[in-house]
Amino acid sequence: MQVLQLDDLDFCRITKKSILTGKENAMFLPVTKAEIDAWLDSGTLVQDAFSQLSDSAREFLISGITPEEWDATFGKGDE
Repeated sequence: MQVLQLDDLDFCRITKKSILTGKENAMFLPVTKAEIDAWLDSGTLVQDAFSQLSDSAREFLISGITPEEWDATFGKGDE
């Protein structure tokens, strides 16, 4: 995982390889590099560390899977 803190903003560009496709994906998330580092070092569950993020954003942090990849692989839910 690569984390790029955006200057003077509480946003990061996070790049991670998808476990589904092997593709390098990126998302801009409202977290700081320090928060990501603390989460990675602590072993805290992602839902506890980043309760403010959507389920899909947390899934991306864990697996690198984007919402589009998820939908293409598993469908869009209750349809």
